[in-house]
Amino acid sequence: MSQDNNVVNSVLLYPKGGKPSIIANDWLVWQGDGAELSNLDQTQKVLVPFSWWLADAKHSDSIVAKRIAAQTIGVWFAADEDILKHAEVIEAGKSIWPLVGADFPIFRDGRSFSTAALLRERFAWSGEIRAIGDVLIDQLILGARSGFDSFALRADQNTAIALKQFDLFTVTTQNSWRDRRSQIRSQLNSQLSNQPTEAL
Repeated sequence: MSQDNNVVNSVLLYPKGGKPSIIANDWLVWQGDGAELSNLDQTQKVLVPFSWWLADAKHSDSIVAKRIAAQTIGVWFAADEDILKHAEVIEAGKSIWPLVGADFPIFRDGRSFSTAALLRERFAWSGEIRAIGDVLIDQLILGARSGFDSFALRADQNTAIALKQFDLFTVTTQNSWRDRRSQIRSQLNSQLSNQPTEAL
């Protein structure tokens, strides 16, 4: 995961049924590979690696419990994480993690699209799912259809252009967690029936 994501200042939020907007990012993506969680300010919202949650969260019971109560802890999934192997943990997480992230270690690696889709479809996840890592504008439309509703864009991405991506297409050919695909045949029939017929 890119170190740059620890300092992303804003994110693109696109809630289901809402409009996209740029909001301040108040979540730190913690690597869990050096600094102890206890060294972080308790008010700092933090996403911890899901692998850390599985292996080490029990060793930090009191810190984690305080963060759960304060809604200042969530997890992020690595691209190669098999979340279906940990269904019970994720089901329990639905009530304690206000935010989860899915990492794109490089923009060409699309495995985290599947993570978001599985969370929405298999786990009926209704909370926020954030794309983190090497997130480019090109990934926004597919990400939004797969299940993401926020995006920590790479620092060199233009947020003004990013906000316009969701208005590029009026017809969609895939179903998504946001809506069903466009009914192209019924739209075409409707357009044809509204056209004046030529006199014979």
